[in-house]
Amino acid sequence: MKKRSIFLLAGIATLYFNNTYAQETTPQDSTRTASIDQVVITGNSNPKKKIESSTAISTFTAKEIQKQNPISAAALLQRVPGFAVETSGGEVGNNLFARGIPSAGAYEFVQVQEDGLPVFEDGALQFANADNFFRVDNSVSRLEALRGGSGSIYANNSPGGLINFITKEGSNDFKGTAKLETSTYGLMRTDVNLGGALVQDKLFFNVGGFYRTDNGIRKTGFKANNGGQIRMNLKYVFDKGYAKVYYKKLDDRNTFFLPIPLSQNGNDLKEFSGFDANYGTYSYRAISQLNIPQAGGGFFNRNLEDGIHPRVDVLGAEFKYDLGGNFSVINKTRYTNINMNYTGIFPAGGPQTMADFAKSEGITGNNYQYSLVSNGAIVNPAYVQKLGFWAIDKQMNNFVNDLQFNYKFDKGNVTAGFYKSNWKSHQYWNWSNILTTATDRPELLNLVDTSLTPASTGYSKTYNGVTDMSFLVRDSQIQGSLNDLYLNLDYNITDNLSFNGGIRYSKDSYKGYGVNTTTSNLNNSGLTTDGTHSFLTTTADDNMSVLGNKYTYWYYDVDRVSFTTALNYKINRENAVYARFSNGFRSPNEEAYYNNMNNLSAIKPVTTNQLEVGYKYYSRTFDLAVIPFYSTLKNLSFTDVFSDGTSENKFANTTNFGVELEGYARLFNNLLEVTFNGTIQNPKYKNFTGMDAAGNFFDYDGNTVRRMPKFYFNISPAVNITKEWRAYVSMNYYGKRFQDEANTDKNILPSFSEFGAGTSYQLGKIRFAVDGTNIFNTIGITEGDPRSPLTGTGDIRMARPIMGAAVRASITLDF
Repeated sequence: MKKRSIFLLAGIATLYFNNTYAQETTPQDSTRTASIDQVVITGNSNPKKKIESSTAISTFTAKEIQKQNPISAAALLQRVPGFAVETSGGEVGNNLFARGIPSAGAYEFVQVQEDGLPVFEDGALQFANADNFFRVDNSVSRLEALRGGSGSIYANNSPGGLINFITKEGSNDFKGTAKLETSTYGLMRTDVNLGGALVQDKLFFNVGGFYRTDNGIRKTGFKANNGGQIRMNLKYVFDKGYAKVYYKKLDDRNTFFLPIPLSQNGNDLKEFSGFDANYGTYSYRAISQLNIPQAGGGFFNRNLEDGIHPRVDVLGAEFKYDLGGNFSVINKTRYTNINMNYTGIFPAGGPQTMADFAKSEGITGNNYQYSLVSNGAIVNPAYVQKLGFWAIDKQMNNFVNDLQFNYKFDKGNVTAGFYKSNWKSHQYWNWSNILTTATDRPELLNLVDTSLTPASTGYSKTYNGVTDMSFLVRDSQIQGSLNDLYLNLDYNITDNLSFNGGIRYSKDSYKGYGVNTTTSNLNNSGLTTDGTHSFLTTTADDNMSVLGNKYTYWYYDVDRVSFTTALNYKINRENAVYARFSNGFRSPNEEAYYNNMNNLSAIKPVTTNQLEVGYKYYSRTFDLAVIPFYSTLKNLSFTDVFSDGTSENKFANTTNFGVELEGYARLFNNLLEVTFNGTIQNPKYKNFTGMDAAGNFFDYDGNTVRRMPKFYFNISPAVNITKEWRAYVSMNYYGKRFQDEANTDKNILPSFSEFGAGTSYQLGKIRFAVDGTNIFNTIGITEGDPRSPLTGTGDIRMARPIMGAAVRASITLDF
């Protein structure tokens, strides 16, 4: 691995220093558009310049996204201060925490949008992270990422912010982009985007998308990612407005990576014997197939190679019309339908020795024997691993409509709107546990009790490597009906001092059901385990879950007001200061409802109060934003899903004080460009006491919020070697964190730094680029294992590290 890292770095460094700086004109491949000229629309009633917006907002143009060439949407969002992003899950299924707000993961306190409407209304449904249903490709025009502030006025469940991906539209000039990309991990990807006019000045079109296949940076033995997306829109412009329709189709399959074993001694992390920390995974081809009989008849089969596989269809429209008398109306509507199969390997605790695992299965002494399922060979692995083979099917749909009326007057404007959203998610779970070797190319194992005969009851502890067949089956549904009114006022008190105020009234209702289950087995099914012996001879089927005909129904209403108020003072063309207070909320998440179906009084919406002040400086060569913030949260629930299907049921309050920093500089006559973002914060639990699942009293008051670094930053200097040739390095630093609420020393996740580097050359309309990630093969943990509160045996730590070193090369043609 060290040789590979040195090779990657040397290759990039050779390109980096291959030429001397020879041009003084602005380089074609400059990464930045002057922020002083940028206009933002997210979290504002009308487009306004960034320096005039009293919000903490980061923007990225299509050109800037192209230069960063993010491997996933989460990797792009790492460049936003205030967002702590975990990217170790792969291309999708990652976690984002806004301003220190803790959660079980996903995008629970921010809303991910496309063109101002949600990708899906709730971005943190179980196993349905918002980034499962969105991909960054060349059809994205720009990204606007808002933290806190007015997020709760313009969207639901978004006190942490709004992430708005804005798609390209056609213009009178026909334009296009075609990109071909490959990598060290078998990537083949093609991106295409075309846009232009069907009728000059009237009718415009844009169509774009991608198709990609690769083996994954972690070695799965199969195609880890395979699929693509297409987006198209048609816009008609008339004298008093426009009408636009659009469609998106996403059919993509991605492997989801979960914790692996590591050896840890204090802050020193090393590979676990037999497991490559940078490239290994339990999600491997040799254990990818599951085919087991069911207690109610038939068989359940699943293929791990299908991974997270969403099939998404989106149809939308947007209409704007000038009503006259300074009044205008805009209406956005969208229907989204999602069918997703989700299959992943979730470790059930850490590796165990052969003897320890056999003892846990009721085998005494040395009366155990392990063998390979593949060929029956008897083996004696140093460690074995119990793995959850989790299968989830979700059918989801969302119809949303946002109607706005706007009135402009001399000193500002008023916006009034009505937001309506109906959504539904039905899910079916079927979970089993399997037994494998604790290696990064795991093999299925059988375990038998040699003190018994093959015909004895309980002789085998497995069925073709399965230790627990369909031990958890769940059938549940949740529906939301949102009816929200909002009002926003922008008022220019003077030429330099402006006021913003907004209020949103949410009258939302949620309902759902869960199907009760019983347990059964296959002892009297007439089936055999091997063609000879009945299921009496194995314990694998002893606690199979069976759906009953008893339903538990629940209903929950949310009736709340959110509001925000702010002042922005523009000192001059380049300097501004602002202050904002906002109050918002997040409705209980799906797991909170499921855990408390019989007592919904135990849960409440999470309420937030945020105060932020900011200083912004924007010029042609230098940008700076310094934004201190303070936030409080109440009724925060913790709902990690453990390996046995149970969840936590704790509620806490938190406080956080922090500072967001964002900067950009173009120095030495455009020779050097530097972008920087960082966050310093101190998130703490407040009034967090109670009883845990085992009935033990806990007191976490004053402890640091779990999984939250107090300091993290990204810095990326770039050298414009010539007008055409550019090279860069980047560094992501992620501070140490606690895995648990108790803040125990053994559960500290060490800090780490990840380095990247790359180069590009612009030859006319063709761009050649090479991008390397984690070039030093750092072992950096983004999270521990919430399904394994303890660390396993000895110094074994179950955790999810970042991906190993990889290089991508691309050719892009603009025409």
